[in-house]
Amino acid sequence: MIEARDTQAEGGTGGRDFWPDDKPRRSGKPKSKLLLGVAAVLVAVVLAAVAFVVLSGGDDGDKKDAAGTSNGPGVLPSAYTPQMADKAMVKLAQRTADPRPVTQGEAFPADARNVKYRTYAFTLAASEVAGDCKAVTWGQRLHGDLAKHGCTQVVRGSYVSQDQRSLGQVAVFNMADQDGAEQIVRLIDPSTNAGFVLPLNAKGRPAFGKGFSAAYAQVYGHYVVLTWVQRAGGGQPASLNEMIDTSLAIEKPADFVWGRVDMVPTRKQQ
Repeated sequence: MIEARDTQAEGGTGGRDFWPDDKPRRSGKPKSKLLLGVAAVLVAVVLAAVAFVVLSGGDDGDKKDAAGTSNGPGVLPSAYTPQMADKAMVKLAQRTADPRPVTQGEAFPADARNVKYRTYAFTLAASEVAGDCKAVTWGQRLHGDLAKHGCTQVVRGSYVSQDQRSLGQVAVFNMADQDGAEQIVRLIDPSTNAGFVLPLNAKGRPAFGKGFSAAYAQVYGHYVVLTWVQRAGGGQPASLNEMIDTSLAIEKPADFVWGRVDMVPTRKQQ
């Protein structure tokens, strides 16, 4: 696994997490906090590994065949950062408390169709809700755990920057409970080669696929929210800060989980 950090971040030389604490995830909501604690010497190793992945094309055909990629090309991100749920999500730990299926309109409302962070502006090019989790993912091991942990939906969205230079993918897995969601976040770590979500490519827009890409997965109760970004064509970014900023631009669909939290009554109210 390559943890997405950048030694060229502003304000220091010790590296920067893929979701830095100095950038709020959403207005009025708690900030995302990583528990990675990687030493500066390891950052240098990580960046060297990133360079190797870029130069080598980022994937290995033999390994993908071994994983069982019958559903698609088996694309994996070059850089990946996982994060488990925080205490704010305890009310969503069980789907039984939040049984209503996620709709396209809920995950991709009007304010999620055109999104922006700093200089990066994106437009939603395609979206869909799949009731068959295996149909929109690859990897036999992943398929097994999606079934075991009760995946009922994968909501996907495809974003294209307004200058056509950057691409983004958003995926939401609806699992039976938080334990299952956390298992999926561990399993889709590229180092396991167990599988990943298939990109949703919009007709007439640049394809998301091979080359350098960076992904971030976070558990929100029984949901997994994944953002996955790359330059159009898969070229190497100038720095990982570019990947951070593009990811922050397209994370808007994750806001639906806060509405879900507010709708679940506390135990005293039940």
